[in-house]
Amino acid sequence: MQRVVVLGGGVGGTLTANLVARKLRRPIARGEADVTVVDATGTHAYQPGYMYIAMGQEKADKLLRPERSLLDGNVNLVVDGITRIDTATQTVTLESGRSLAYDQLVIATGSRILPEEIEHFGEEAHHFYTAEASARLRKALDAFTGGRIVIGIAGIPYKCPPAPLEVAFLVESELRERGLRDRTELTFLSPINRAFTIESVSDMATPIFAEKGIHLELLAGVAEIDPERKVVITDAFEEHPYDLLIVVPPHKGAQVVIDSGLAPKSGWLPTDRHTLRVKTVAKPAPGQADEDVPRYANVYALGDATDLPLSKAGSTAHFEAPIVAERVAAAVLGREPEGKDASYTGKVMCFFEVGDGKGTLLQFDYEHPPKPPKPNQLWHLGKLVFNKTYWHTVPRGRV
Repeated sequence: MQRVVVLGGGVGGTLTANLVARKLRRPIARGEADVTVVDATGTHAYQPGYMYIAMGQEKADKLLRPERSLLDGNVNLVVDGITRIDTATQTVTLESGRSLAYDQLVIATGSRILPEEIEHFGEEAHHFYTAEASARLRKALDAFTGGRIVIGIAGIPYKCPPAPLEVAFLVESELRERGLRDRTELTFLSPINRAFTIESVSDMATPIFAEKGIHLELLAGVAEIDPERKVVITDAFEEHPYDLLIVVPPHKGAQVVIDSGLAPKSGWLPTDRHTLRVKTVAKPAPGQADEDVPRYANVYALGDATDLPLSKAGSTAHFEAPIVAERVAAAVLGREPEGKDASYTGKVMCFFEVGDGKGTLLQFDYEHPPKPPKPNQLWHLGKLVFNKTYWHTVPRGRV
């Protein structure tokens, strides 16, 4: 029996498992293949919806589904934490002490937020990367009656790159609706030398900051918080006073891939750009070309877990999953990967809110940067529709 083990029940892991099961339906029925998803909670969360909790437009319970309900009937689900991945013995050790053997392994363990890495973050700063944190931010916004709001980013990379810009634009729109805009100073701290990591998107977003009167500070990553003086200190040692502070916390990959020796301290798995196979070392040796770095023949990574120069977003995992599924299925069936899903081109597509009921679309790949259309109501409505139809389409592989 060929054993396929998928670590992580987010969009990447769920979609990959369902697509593999579909491709291996006959071998599974004959007892020749087995597909298993391992997830720590057994609950699937639609994480892009958390931002809308903070904006008062979504409820936490609407963003959760039992993972089992999203999986193909031929996919096994193991609800357990992961403590070790051993590529030498091809086993995964779980918190319960159970060990799972694999022939093909897919690592979709996502990313972690680490607000505790910035002292005083918990009592002073807000974020929108969990349902609980988003609800707390919503309460803070409801109580806000004017003053200084600072929105910043602690470091790159982080999940859903447009999100902090979207929050800034949406908060500004809300303040106008509530009659508080004239009493509020809004500042956005970017850790790089432009508003957004991708230049073409930054060119689109920068004028919006100006139009909305949001002060854009560049090369200003959040480094420290001084709770007594109510100032946030950047990595350039500049200080910005705040009455309400919203910060994207530091991010890292899963601890288990670090502990297992598969990733450096950042936790981002070194991953082949096109095959999505995990590389055996984080960086090429001096004089060694990247293509000469060995890859594990049967270990793949996707989504937030990788070190690829792409957005850490569900949309990235969405387009990577068919490639991983095709390559895993091909290995099980003893054939070469084939068709449009044989190689990943870096395709990503996601919506971008700009406030006032308008949005735009970011669509790009390794070779073609995004050319976002002028923001309008259509793209905003497109994102709302996608949010509502997600459960019936993406994890199940229907789009």
